[in-house]
Amino acid sequence: MLIEIIIEAWIALKRNFTRSFLTMLGIVWGIATVTLLIAYGSSFRGVLVHGFDAFGKSVVICWPQQTSEQPGGQRAGKKVVIEQADVDMVKATAPLVKHVCRETVNRPGIAFEDRMVGTAAIRGVCPEYGEMRNEVPAEGRWIDAGDELERRRVIFLGGRVKEQLFSGRPAIGETVEVGGVRFTVIGVMARKIQLSNYFSSDDDSAWIPFSTAGDLWNTRYAAVLLFEPIAPQFEKKAMAQVLAALAIRQGFSSTDPKALQMFGRDEFRPVIDALTIGLQVLLAFIGTLTLGIGGVGVMNIMLVSVDERIREIGLRRALGARKRHIKIQFLAETLLIMILGGAIGVLLSYLIAWAVGTLPMMGPLFEDTSGQGDIHLIISPMTVLLSSAVLLVVGVASGLVPALRASKLDPVEALRYE
Repeated sequence: MLIEIIIEAWIALKRNFTRSFLTMLGIVWGIATVTLLIAYGSSFRGVLVHGFDAFGKSVVICWPQQTSEQPGGQRAGKKVVIEQADVDMVKATAPLVKHVCRETVNRPGIAFEDRMVGTAAIRGVCPEYGEMRNEVPAEGRWIDAGDELERRRVIFLGGRVKEQLFSGRPAIGETVEVGGVRFTVIGVMARKIQLSNYFSSDDDSAWIPFSTAGDLWNTRYAAVLLFEPIAPQFEKKAMAQVLAALAIRQGFSSTDPKALQMFGRDEFRPVIDALTIGLQVLLAFIGTLTLGIGGVGVMNIMLVSVDERIREIGLRRALGARKRHIKIQFLAETLLIMILGGAIGVLLSYLIAWAVGTLPMMGPLFEDTSGQGDIHLIISPMTVLLSSAVLLVVGVASGLVPALRASKLDPVEALRYE
């Protein structure tokens, strides 16, 4: 039965092949537009998420502030500080914290031969910092526990700092001077597409062991405290545990919201969703409108087809065809146009995506040539599935009006129609 309906629909379309083909072109362009816009929106979101992940997938940064409450008779306005004892307290009393680390920063200048970068942030950190902040070496290695324990004078360079000091020369094993003290370069990071930072971008920073930083400046009080929860979903609870640990050691209220300013992944999520989900919905809506215009064209052509085949419809009804048979026949013809046009449109979208390749987005801004910050029109199976769902909805809506009109024709009046 289904095969017969499809064959009859195909025969009906072949009668006016040119008209059917031109009608199909609107669907081809519409489904290609929907598919490409959904692929663009998906890639746009991926680029932004990658840019935010560069900060660290689940790291929380804590800035010491001043207390605003008065527990146990203590005055408000007490300055909160970050010391090694606070790190030890967090490790002992916060089971939801995976890693915790102090960070200190200064700008004493970094030099190699006759080149100097006076604005680079020199950041003293612990070995776990690399994992927390997603500092991946492109060459060499990151700071390890031995470097921290033995106060080694080793340094890890950000991408731009390395370029400013060494240009295209290899940097691993070379000696640079930081505030007049000689350091050996152990690792270099590739240029980093980073949409959020503090103190300085990672490209413009260099890292040394926290213990070694004490040889250059006073590191008793750290600039910030960083920690990573055991899993992203425990971020809020881990933040409460860290605040409680510092409150116990330093004698302030564990509910004081102004004692410690914390910034974590949950702060990023609304920004990412606002930028990307809204854009994806808008692009999908625009594509659907384009496909809908093609669907209106199909509806008009099918209404014309109904007017041209009134006597045929009357003859079928007279020979025993029921209303649902007529309705299914015209709906099948509409859906056949939509499906054939959709298949061609999907193939066309793959061809356009292959021809376009990569669209510049953040690569030029960050002077990155790897392509990781640019739009890649990759059409995934999910994209095709979403496009097909939109096509099906538009197809049914476009075919229903002509099908209902055809099925409601009076057989006697239809046979008399000239």
